[in-house]
Amino acid sequence: MTLHSTIGSPLGELLLMGEESATARGGVALASLSMPCQKGAAVVRRGGRRDDAAFAEVAHQLRAYFDGAVRTFDLEFLPAGSAFQLRVWDALDEIPYGTTTTYGQLAKRLGAERAEVRAVGAAIGANPLLVVRPCHRVVGADGSMRGYAGGVSRKQDLLIHEGALPPVLI
Repeated sequence: MTLHSTIGSPLGELLLMGEESATARGGVALASLSMPCQKGAAVVRRGGRRDDAAFAEVAHQLRAYFDGAVRTFDLEFLPAGSAFQLRVWDALDEIPYGTTTTYGQLAKRLGAERAEVRAVGAAIGANPLLVVRPCHRVVGADGSMRGYAGGVSRKQDLLIHEGALPPVLI
């Protein structure tokens, strides 16, 4: 059965979706973390059940991340994607907190040909686990903020939060 919950964050209300898991810390394998107005955001479907308690550990780790106390997540993810997407997503998990890499560098690390950089970008764009799977740490070759399903301004906010970008002065 699909479970869901929400948590407030500096990025807006986050929608958490997952499946019960006997092996997951806290009892839920996270399938999706999405934001308001996100391109391709998950939606709660009939037959799902709200269960805030099942997501207590996820919520705890997210709050700690936004408070600056946690830099990595120790969560079980529900594997849902093609073999290629899973390879790309695993590579995202290896990008250290407070750093960025480019789409081209990530493709090279994966052994992808130059012509496959777009496919790597598409796999990054299909990441269903924003924030906890750090696709926000991938930037354009010139350092520009490109494509983020949650919006480029949120990508920038996350990178500022992690210290990968200097704060924007108004």
